[in-house]
Amino acid sequence: MNPFLGVFFHWLGGLASGSFYVPYKGVRKWAWEVYWLVGGFFSWIIMPWLLASLMTNDLLGVIRQQSAGTLWWTYFFGAMWGFGGLTFGLTMRYLGMSLGMGVALGYCAAFGTLLPPIFKSFIPSIPVPETLGQIASTQPGQITLLGVFVCLVGIAVAAYAGLTKEREMPAAEKKKAIAEFNYAKGIMVATFSGIMSACFSFALTAGNPIGEATAAAGTQELWTGLPKLVVVLAGGFTTNFIWCVLLNLRNRTGYQYFSRTLITPVPRRQDETIIETAVDAPSEEVVEHAARKPDHQDNRVPMARNYFFSALAGTTWYMQFFFYTMGETQMGKFGFASWTLHMASIIIFSTMWGWIFHEWKGASKKSHGLIAGGIALLILSTIVIGFGTYLKGQAAGH
Repeated sequence: MNPFLGVFFHWLGGLASGSFYVPYKGVRKWAWEVYWLVGGFFSWIIMPWLLASLMTNDLLGVIRQQSAGTLWWTYFFGAMWGFGGLTFGLTMRYLGMSLGMGVALGYCAAFGTLLPPIFKSFIPSIPVPETLGQIASTQPGQITLLGVFVCLVGIAVAAYAGLTKEREMPAAEKKKAIAEFNYAKGIMVATFSGIMSACFSFALTAGNPIGEATAAAGTQELWTGLPKLVVVLAGGFTTNFIWCVLLNLRNRTGYQYFSRTLITPVPRRQDETIIETAVDAPSEEVVEHAARKPDHQDNRVPMARNYFFSALAGTTWYMQFFFYTMGETQMGKFGFASWTLHMASIIIFSTMWGWIFHEWKGASKKSHGLIAGGIALLILSTIVIGFGTYLKGQAAGH
């Protein structure tokens, strides 16, 4: 157990998550559902099975020995995470991008971190080491929970920075950005979307027995989280696959997987009901709002280029949870805080891409100061959580 190494792995996971959508900028003349599903095969099927097969012992045997309940709940919560992504776009439609994303991310971070140890108090069989009361009863636990609180404050400050930037936009742009503002509807949808996005955290918790089984099979501790990703991401793949195929049928874009010629106009992303979860949104929205070169006016589709960049994006997406599970193995009994570390790191690195793509160009000093303060709080939260976990490890050693 090395909590500071765990924090570093979570930073790498946040970097992957905050960056995964950047390669999609290289995709040309494909509908969203086409490049999302191509990338998804790498994110949710190819990479989980490939790396779990290479890095762990007896993958199929470990999965076969799991109870039906473990496999079902791990898969089910993975599918619910994908389902929640259908409502994320409504959150930003009713609240605006910054406020909507901030509220949903805050809910996702809070629910994904705190609900598993809270439920442990009522359902002792949940595979979580300690209840929230047990965590809060010790000094290391109190410090770790303080880090979680600092993270939530950092998310709120970052959201307020974005809201301030939006208020500084010209009136026409402001109306275009939030044409259907409705606070009550937005909060309701953001609450639902945040809880459903946090289902990924619940799925990882439900899959803990899979990690224990692969450790018993002789897998090195660092890689014990990889087999459960096979099951979690199978659930996520199911939801995304069904929705993308439905969009293929509705928009008649199924031919794009195989055709070098564009037959029908590509639907605009903003006109589609896409799947976008709180985990994906920071990277996705930054990239989509960045300036990009227009497509050439001919009907030729760069198939090799599109498959390459979609595969690269999908692989990068998977790497966030590859590093997440590595970090989780280093957090000991405070593994519940891994979700907070992940959400904080996502926002830190997606904001970095926002600076690179000049998203904050022209914003006031107040906006710049707020976003810098929010990022500083998020970085501080990861250090506080790492320190609290380190103290827990020292106490256990004695």
